[in-house]
Amino acid sequence: MKLNRMIEIITILLNKKTVTAAELAARFGVSQRTIYRDIDLLSSSGVPIYTTKGINGGISIMEDYTINRAMLSDSDRNSILFALNSLQSTKYPEIDAVLEKLGSIFKNNVLDWITVDFTPWGSNPNAYNKFVDIKTAIMKCLVIEIDYINAQNKKSTRKIEPLRLDFKYQAWYLWGWCRERGDFRTFRISRIKRVLILDEEFKRDECLSHTPKLPDTDNPGGWQNPVHCVLEFTEGALYRLYDDYDDTEIHDNGDGTYTLEVDFPEDDWVYGYILSFGTYVKVIEPEHIRRIIKEKSEKISKFYYDI
Repeated sequence: MKLNRMIEIITILLNKKTVTAAELAARFGVSQRTIYRDIDLLSSSGVPIYTTKGINGGISIMEDYTINRAMLSDSDRNSILFALNSLQSTKYPEIDAVLEKLGSIFKNNVLDWITVDFTPWGSNPNAYNKFVDIKTAIMKCLVIEIDYINAQNKKSTRKIEPLRLDFKYQAWYLWGWCRERGDFRTFRISRIKRVLILDEEFKRDECLSHTPKLPDTDNPGGWQNPVHCVLEFTEGALYRLYDDYDDTEIHDNGDGTYTLEVDFPEDDWVYGYILSFGTYVKVIEPEHIRRIIKEKSEKISKFYYDI
């Protein structure tokens, strides 16, 4: 217990510049005196921990200090490898090399014990270079220029201060400050057709201090026009419903049909999503979505009049 506490203290100090004894004591449910004894033991063991006095004082660790692999248990090492394997499955670049290095460090060569593939059948994504360039720009706080096609099929060239990569529902997104829009925007990576890293730095803190102004119309789905839908499904679609929604959201009507009430961003995506269920779904509400699905279904059927 004591050893685990001291290892966690080191981990906390590595992630925070300074922490007080009172904060550590509250976290571990021990007295401040116990924390100071732990600090003394760590210092005597060669861990470069030091304390400072004053308003902003506290306990700190030398900036360049790293944890020796011997301090990680087999369970810790396997958890790290598991997390990285999972990230590898989302097609995040450069993970293979990291896994190989950590496998050697941890003396663990079992690197293929989990696989998750989020890509649709027949797809051939080519986002590796875009990921590497965007990641480099985020880490180095460099402005990028991108060519982008949004959800409305509008092409544009933007200068972005990139802040974060997000993975949401089978796709990667870039979130950052768009200079052309003067606001924060979200860009789907697969719709970014060109990435150019500019020789121009930006200050991350200043960028994050901006106040969002407008709805994120570049974000696929947009969510600027949410619509409440009531959908009725037959059993043929039930497996997909359980994939995407919680059991409590799916109402069994007792006659072989199931009702789902959900809010969607209204655009071509939601129409395509509903149509993807084919004959296993019927729109109950709202009425205008019923008409749109009917019209699109009739257009589809015209493709097969000659059969």
